[in-house]
Amino acid sequence: MHTSKSLILVLILIGSIQSGMVAEQKFEPNYDESKVPDYTLPDPLILSNGDKVIDTKTWNEKRRPEILKLIADQVYGKTPARPGPLRYQVVESSDEALGGNAIRKQVRVFFTPDKAEPKMDLLIYLPKAADKPVPLMIGLNFYGNHTIHSDPEILLSESWMRQNDDKGIVDNRATEKSRGTSASRWSVDLILDRGYGLATAYYGDIDPDFDDGFKNGIHPVFLKDGQEKPAPDEWGSIGAWAYGLSRAMDYFEEDEDINQEQVAVMGHSRLGKSSLWAGAQDERFAITISNDSGCGGAALSMRRFGETVGRINRVFPHWFCDNFNTYNENEDALPVDHHMLIALIAPRPAYVASAVDDRWADPKGEFLSVLHAEPVYKLLGTSGFGATEMPELDQPVMGTLGYHIRTGGHNVTDFDWKAYLDFADEHFGR
Repeated sequence: MHTSKSLILVLILIGSIQSGMVAEQKFEPNYDESKVPDYTLPDPLILSNGDKVIDTKTWNEKRRPEILKLIADQVYGKTPARPGPLRYQVVESSDEALGGNAIRKQVRVFFTPDKAEPKMDLLIYLPKAADKPVPLMIGLNFYGNHTIHSDPEILLSESWMRQNDDKGIVDNRATEKSRGTSASRWSVDLILDRGYGLATAYYGDIDPDFDDGFKNGIHPVFLKDGQEKPAPDEWGSIGAWAYGLSRAMDYFEEDEDINQEQVAVMGHSRLGKSSLWAGAQDERFAITISNDSGCGGAALSMRRFGETVGRINRVFPHWFCDNFNTYNENEDALPVDHHMLIALIAPRPAYVASAVDDRWADPKGEFLSVLHAEPVYKLLGTSGFGATEMPELDQPVMGTLGYHIRTGGHNVTDFDWKAYLDFADEHFGR
């Protein structure tokens, strides 16, 4: 009898797991605006005690720290301070890169003072003819620095990568066939021709993008004695990728060829979430750019349009802090939404981009985040946004806040980069 009961319990457990898998497989995103539920966004200009923020001092000293802590505690997890001065090694450089038109630097960034693993390889291109120091765009990439251009001198990444035959990934490692396979997303020649430098690093150097209990990447460096994984309010992978962007910024401050006052951080998709979190935390980034970052990035979670909090947490349990699971199918309980993430960047310029066919990322929700961040930008004396309705396709709106929705799908295109460079020109006085 005891054996039968045990067997029944096992069968119930298996059934529950299978049922959960089926439920996940049946997830159907809402793409109907009429089915977006009523919601009330938290006001970025109301303190937790109910008082209204009416001046810059109150924002800087009270409300901004409140919001920053809420987003850290409930969404991305708290980011630790760097453990001390970091070390850098220029492993390759050339003044005759890309047919003699660019300077190339490949810099190894060590995340600990003793040059132990893990480490991050930065690829930097600078326009050779431009006066130094030059403004810079930085963004993380998905499949290694060698994928952003066919340049044969780019070091082939040796890090773990998601399997992808189209990218030349074999047994989770890059091959020579990987070179240049993501070049269409990076517009290197356009960026250099406009007088900007470009820096990139493989996001898997910082933290591999799979749920391994945080055994690899930089998380173990910061665990306390006896701690096996980050606490529920401590950082997940998005927090780690944002941390890596800040460590790249540390290096830029040491490089006399780079204008450290004019560095724009840009990211696409999950790395757009990372760029927003990096820009919100690290005020050294002069401009923050989100490209199709969607749920957990620029889009409003409370709209439940396209990807939802529950869906993203179940499929990518390592991206956010564990506390974010509290809001699975429970978005109305969120004490913050992502217009407040954009507001944290104020008064520095921020740009959000959407694509009309990328409904999964909720373009309207991304637009509304920008719109609802504008009161903070206005309070701080900037030009704000300048739009009240979604703009027409391929018609960027550029104030201190920028936005466009372009033709096409989930991608980064020359159109996007041209808009980002135009936006940077405006704010960098170029």
